[in-house]
Formats: sequence, C-alpha cells, structure tokens
Amino acid sequence: MQTVGSWSCSSGVFWRCYYRLPSPGTDSTSGELGTSHTWWDEKVALQALKASDWHLEGAFDIFYSQPQVKAIPDSRHLEELYNRYKDPYVDMILADGISLLCNDLQVDPGDIVMLVVSWHMKAATMCEFSRQEFVGGLQSLGVDSLEKFHERIQFMRSELKDEQKFREIYNFAFGWAKEKGQKSLALDTSIGMWQLLFAEKQWPLVDHWCQFLQARHNKAIPRDTWSQLLEFARTVDSTLSNYDAEGAWPYLIDEFVEYLIENGIFQKSS
Repeated sequence: MQTVGSWSCSSGVFWRCYYRLPSPGTDSTSGELGTSHTWWDEKVALQALKASDWHLEGAFDIFYSQPQVKAIPDSRHLEELYNRYKDPYVDMILADGISLLCNDLQVDPGDIVMLVVSWHMKAATMCEFSRQEFVGGLQSLGVDSLEKFHERIQFMRSELKDEQKFREIYNFAFGWAKEKGQKSLALDTSIGMWQLLFAEKQWPLVDHWCQFLQARHNKAIPRDTWSQLLEFARTVDSTLSNYDAEGAWPYLIDEFVEYLIENGIFQKSS
C-alpha cells in the first residue's frame, strides 16, 4: 500500500477516487477563496501522481500546467509565433526555426518532449512544421504565446507517463521519423528513436536489441516490427521467463531471443 498526501493506492487502484484541490489563484493550503474548487477524478489524479513520482506538490504543478478550459488562442499571436520561426524562403518551419524554438523554450532539441510537441502538432515529418501543423497544434494546446508554450512543457512531459499516450506517441514516431516516400524506417534512425523512447520506459534490453540489429540485421525496420517491439518490451519479462516461442512475434524478435541465448545473455527456458 502506498500513501501520498490524502491518496491511498494499492496496485494502482485508488481507494479514494476524488481529491478536492484549490483552483489556481487560491491559497494552496486552505483552499479558501470564495467557493471555487476543482475536483480531480481518478484517471486525472493517477496520471498526475505517476508523472510526479508520487509527490503531491509535483502533482499539483502538473495539474495546473495542463490545458483546463481552453481559452480561444488569439490568431494574431499564433501568426506572430509562426512567423518568428518560419523559414525565410519556404512557408514552413524547418530545422533552423525549430532550433530557435527550442532555444526560446529552453529545451534541448534532442529532448524527447520535442517528439511530444510534434505529436500534438500531428507533424508529418521530423524537423518540419507546416503552418497548419504548427498553428493547429498550438490551438489544440490552448497556446498563443511563448510563456504559455513554456508552461505546457511539463504537462507534455507528463504525458509520457500515461501508457496509452506513450503508445500513441511511440507509434506516431515511426511515420514522423522515416524518410518521405519510404515504407520502412532507416536502421540508424530506428536505433536512435528506440534509445530515446525506451530510455523513458527503462526497458533493460534496449542496448542488446540495438547491438543485435547492427550485428545481424543491418536493414531498415518495417512498421510491424516497430509496433510489436513495444508490445514485446511491455509484456515479456526482461529475463525472458515468460517468452513464448510459439507466439506470433515478428521473425526479427524471435531471432533476437535466439541471439540472446546464443551469446549467453540468457539461458534457454526448459
């Protein structure tokens, strides 16, 4: 049983399903300012607490950084933001503009949160934002200023802790990172993306997987292998104790298991 503030949870199930929080602008200790309060339901509270590693104050911060009742962003401000980053010769935001955006947001360009930003913008290609993608993404986030954009970064980072959103972001990354017109994802790009994504999920076999691909595969990665690897990492124990050789895994994952056994990393199950 784990207890956090007034929350009690066992195996991820909250026994108390609602927590009364002061609305922004109230005294966070007394919650008093008229009768304005916010009620969290179980799903929202669980996500915020997980994202803050079960620290209640951190959960407050994440909650208040989320888009609440979204004000309609000012279209003029959205255009000003877009024009700040737009390429001078093409009606797109390209690598230089994204580098400037990262600098303004005080985020490293290689930070995984920029993948989450691209997911919100439904970007078709890495290192590019069309006008529609950029403006539409900011509208969906309720953002029309750099200050508001910066405030959303913590919320977007917390979304990686949500299993369903992580799955969506993971699957989005395949199409986003591959070259235009290609059906598969280049191996070096795949490895870089897996190292980024599985560092977040802390899959202990990711380095072995990448070494296996470089030693035995050395080809582009198809979408089926990309999507099934997340399921493998999620459901198969890191010692392979529950791996089913008769399961419907892509051949590359089955070969990976054989590689681990051949190299003495794990012993074959009896």
